[in-house]
Amino acid sequence: MMPGKPFVLDMPPVIFGTSGLGNIFVALSDEIKQEIVKECILHTKGKLIFDSAGKYGAGLALESLGKCLRALNVAPEDVIISNKLAWVRTELKTPEPTFEPGVWRDLKHDAVQKISYDGILECFEQGNELLGGYIPQMVSVHDPDEYLAKAQSPEEDKKLYQDILDAYRALEVLKREGKAHSIGVGAKNWRSIERIANDIDLDWVMIANSMTIHSHPRPLLEFMKKLEDKGVQIINSAVFNAGYLIGGDYYNYKLINPEAPENKALVKWREAYFKLCADFNIKPAEAAVKFGLMAPGVKSIAMSSSNPKRVKGNIAMAEIEIPLKFWQEMIKQGLIDEKFFDYTNISL
Repeated sequence: MMPGKPFVLDMPPVIFGTSGLGNIFVALSDEIKQEIVKECILHTKGKLIFDSAGKYGAGLALESLGKCLRALNVAPEDVIISNKLAWVRTELKTPEPTFEPGVWRDLKHDAVQKISYDGILECFEQGNELLGGYIPQMVSVHDPDEYLAKAQSPEEDKKLYQDILDAYRALEVLKREGKAHSIGVGAKNWRSIERIANDIDLDWVMIANSMTIHSHPRPLLEFMKKLEDKGVQIINSAVFNAGYLIGGDYYNYKLINPEAPENKALVKWREAYFKLCADFNIKPAEAAVKFGLMAPGVKSIAMSSSNPKRVKGNIAMAEIEIPLKFWQEMIKQGLIDEKFFDYTNISL
């Protein structure tokens, strides 16, 4: 198939993750969920975009999002929904769901993974049913890097990768038939995105945990620049390295013991980062968001919240101006790579 010109969507600086609507770590009431969605609607800059997935709460996030949008009288044409496809809701037969134990709260269903041509179409149809009248315009395969990580041999890797390619063949049919307007990919391991981008004509990619103020490897910057040159839009997700950069205890979902020798450098980096932010009266989250937006090809930051009162502030962070002196001092202290700015339009 000849490569086509990517579909370009006018993305706002911030799009909204919906894992909280699926009861990740805490079970939220329907009223709180509706307040979160309402705040997103009230304060978004530009087009309203929600990123969801059948895996989030075994479909609960999709179901809750649809209910909230209907309750708030949001017309389907006024919202863009991204549905990451790979998991379908099933009957819960065990005390807690069999996928990601300990992560989700008060679920009434389980979920099973289905990455194949027919499996992805099943995910799409079920997702539409759960959304109850809202059809996702952005579609992708959810966490292909985790799927490939199951391989125990080169032969198994080849088979699993073929499953992913078959899934994308289904997505291409949905796009060709006008049931979705754009195809993307999202993953924590950016190398899997690079692999898929070599075989699939992507409209957008979501890079998670990889392009942050703490970690921004040059090979990734090179890859992002290539995507930008091709017109592929980039959504940067998890720019706080799963919360560690703003004071959390987990770095990329791994609990950090500050006394462990292997964590000394990371702990020291955060201490220096926090001090410099304080010196400039900048919140660590603000600097992390602005840095994530400066990376090549990035159009939006994806952020989620389980607290409606934080939504407005999350959106506002994209508009904060960070003085050039701050970035220069970050470089001087060895906290960021000076070469990063070679891939931006910012002159130091």
